[in-house]
Amino acid sequence: MPIFIDRRLNPKDKSLGNRQRFLRRAREDLKRSVRDHVRTGRIADVDREHAVPMPRKGINEPTFGNDKETGRRQHILPGNRTFSPGDLIAKPGGGGGYGSAPGTTASEDDFRFVLSREEVLDLFFEDLELPDLVKLNLKQILSFKPRRAGFSASGAPTNINVGRTMRNSHGRRIALRRPKQAELDAIAQQIAELEAKPASAAVSERIAALREAFERLERRRRRIAYVDPVDIRFNRFDPQPVPNASAVMFCLMDVSGSMGEREKDLAKRFFVLLHLFLTRRYERTEVVFIRHTHEAKEVDEHTFFYHTESGGTVVSTALEEMHRIIEERYPVAEWNIYAAQASDGDNFATDSERCIELLDRKIMRLCQYFAYVEIIDERESHIFGSTENGTSLWRAYNAVDGKWPNFQMRRIAAPADIYPVFRELFARQPDLRKSA
Repeated sequence: MPIFIDRRLNPKDKSLGNRQRFLRRAREDLKRSVRDHVRTGRIADVDREHAVPMPRKGINEPTFGNDKETGRRQHILPGNRTFSPGDLIAKPGGGGGYGSAPGTTASEDDFRFVLSREEVLDLFFEDLELPDLVKLNLKQILSFKPRRAGFSASGAPTNINVGRTMRNSHGRRIALRRPKQAELDAIAQQIAELEAKPASAAVSERIAALREAFERLERRRRRIAYVDPVDIRFNRFDPQPVPNASAVMFCLMDVSGSMGEREKDLAKRFFVLLHLFLTRRYERTEVVFIRHTHEAKEVDEHTFFYHTESGGTVVSTALEEMHRIIEERYPVAEWNIYAAQASDGDNFATDSERCIELLDRKIMRLCQYFAYVEIIDERESHIFGSTENGTSLWRAYNAVDGKWPNFQMRRIAAPADIYPVFRELFARQPDLRKSA
């Protein structure tokens, strides 16, 4: 029988190698679960806590056993005193061979990993091989403004609250019975009146007593300060999150017959990242989903991603629907308007000129940012760097790209292309609004 000697330093009854293998296996299971949830779940739920179950059999350390062919074997032979052919072996926990039944034997349930929002996002980005730079860009730092939150005993001199300080000083002087100026003035007046009278032993004795009382009050008055450091109070300010401007994101997707499941899956992954980006930059974000074939309509999220629909392709209908919704519900003065359009580039022969007209005259004057992502076949990835080749819609949008700096366009051929493209589109957020 072979003998294995593990000379690594391990905790008692544990193997560090087995532990590392378990951690790697558990991490892969977690990433697979997050990825599957992103593929099938709602895009707004990606940035929430997730509970991922882990089977109990997956947490046990591996052990060596006997080879069934050449190692030690144990058989249940007919006629033994314990079992007979056909007997059912009880499950752990005291139940029978099938079903469930009460018992007295201890057993273990499967346990769950509960992932925080940041852990889910990190796993999702790690699976997509995003660089750390993009992670930092997506984790938007909130801005704060100071808000009055009472008083404190320390602070900057410019924040001294005079009213509260004098109130504390007055209360302390009353409690310590600090002599008032009126009392000293009264004694001084009595001394002056007595000094004006003819000198006598009684008058001299009275003047000496009053002077002694005056000095005693003066010393007490000097010891008990009018304003003591213990009286001073400062205005306290706590940081309060600044209500960020509202943002609306328009998701425009071509769902005509040319857009297959592969194209829609790539579009969904892009929209997931865009949604997370906006929700971190703005406190309130609304998402408007617009699907289009030869006609466009606003739909809910489930319909946007999962309902099947076929037909021709007229891209301008989606742009017209977007402009109509902006005019009705989202005033430019109150909303930051973003748009992301995903398409395979197919369009009606004469409609591309109409798209250029809508973007130039209406939409680009209202949008903070417009990103067009064209999903192409992986065999066409060699045209990524070309601006002249491509579909009719790509060539038409090139004219818009050259005129409006807040318009960007990229191509995506595979899932691995989504993240470099996303970084190029949203790595910097300058003020791209161009005056009309």
